[in-house]
Amino acid sequence: MTDNKQTIVAQLNTILEHELAGVVRYTHYSFMVFGYSRIPIVGWLRSAATETLTHAHEAGEMVTYMGEHPSLGIGELLETSKHDIRDIMLESLEFEKQGVKHYYELLQLAEKSRLVTVEEYARRLIAEEEQHIGDIDKMLRKPGEIASVV
Repeated sequence: MTDNKQTIVAQLNTILEHELAGVVRYTHYSFMVFGYSRIPIVGWLRSAATETLTHAHEAGEMVTYMGEHPSLGIGELLETSKHDIRDIMLESLEFEKQGVKHYYELLQLAEKSRLVTVEEYARRLIAEEEQHIGDIDKMLRKPGEIASVV
């Protein structure tokens, strides 16, 4: 495997670890929601955890596609003990922004190596993560506000 492929695998493992941390994060957040809007917010958070686990599965599969071994590590877990819905959404926004950054870095590496399968994977995940950022942005707005808060 070329040095660039090793770098790609390392980036994929970083993504895998980040996504696994997201599963834990979103699951934890879902436990900590209280109040009138609990049910839909918990549903959204648990759906985000499920989707994040799917992203982790895909990253691990991409590592084995490259002929390498997926990481058993997990990314950074953040516990701020702030459980207001706005705080949870702001932390989620930062998590998603970090994820997009990881996928853009992967895309740059894949483009250099002309690995179309990895490029297309990275592009698809960038689009999904940017959509998550947009959803969180809308959730952070006050009712009736149209302007982005990101």
